[in-house]
Amino acid sequence: MTQALRWQKSTFSGGGDGNTCVEIATHADHVRLRESDVPSTELITSSAQLAHLIRGVKSGLFDATA
Repeated sequence: MTQALRWQKSTFSGGGDGNTCVEIATHADHVRLRESDVPSTELITSSAQLAHLIRGVKSGLFDATA
């Protein structure tokens, strides 16, 4: 039996019903991400890999340099 995923929006999304955010769901040992306006496309990763990406974004690792 497949368990239904519980998708969550960021509190920064405004809380409305509009399709303007990234949603996240956890299942077993992985994390799923999707854009709310294209819910059929999901990115599946581990929580450790997602944490590494978020740390890189926060530190400016991916900022474009001129």
